[in-house]
Amino acid sequence: MTTAKYKRVLLKLSGEALMGDEGFGISPDVIKYVAGEIQSVIKLGVETAIVVGGGNIFRGIRAASYGMDRVSADHMGMLATVINSLALQDALENIGLQTRVLSAINMHEVAEPFIVRRAVRHLEKKRVVIFAAGTGNPYFTTDTAAVLRAQEVRAEILLKATKVDGVYDSDPVKNPNAEFIKQIDYMKVLERNLKAMDTTAISLAMDNDLPLIVFRLKEKGNILRLVCGEDIGTLITNG
Repeated sequence: MTTAKYKRVLLKLSGEALMGDEGFGISPDVIKYVAGEIQSVIKLGVETAIVVGGGNIFRGIRAASYGMDRVSADHMGMLATVINSLALQDALENIGLQTRVLSAINMHEVAEPFIVRRAVRHLEKKRVVIFAAGTGNPYFTTDTAAVLRAQEVRAEILLKATKVDGVYDSDPVKNPNAEFIKQIDYMKVLERNLKAMDTTAISLAMDNDLPLIVFRLKEKGNILRLVCGEDIGTLITNG
């Protein structure tokens, strides 16, 4: 039987990952696929928390660049993450997983308020916990929210799902000669301005010694392999 290396993990999903080839919104096929991947981890008894972005619906930074007030734009982005969180909750519950959405913005009719002790208790009861609305504050990305929530619930590792195999020295989509980086420390990520996460998230993870693995989401079984300790993706630590 496969054995998990970690007891508690936090998975960061981008909003763009949920839209698949749709170009906008949520792809039913992709969200079912993601739910199945998460289910395989839950079956091993791994306590799983998730932070979902909202870029498939609305991106605050982009809207602010067009002249919208940044605070308003970021609040709209937070609401987009709530939509994604509820969609993911529905997909998970359709396959029999107990799930709770905890929102950093109070909206009692659709989600529980974020309280650290409540989140930890849900995890202990093997419920999937989805953290919605980012940090609840403008000017902070969902990457930063993922690091923050991982620290608050004492996750052993942060898993960031992406469209590529891991971290490269340049954009592999634009540069076919981009070099894959198997392992790197946080300070070098900052010094080289690598786009693993935004600088605030990287700095917070570095200061709190939180290991991060960046990996490809669309390769079936990758999340399960990671929680079992297989060497895939890019590992970022303090060296």
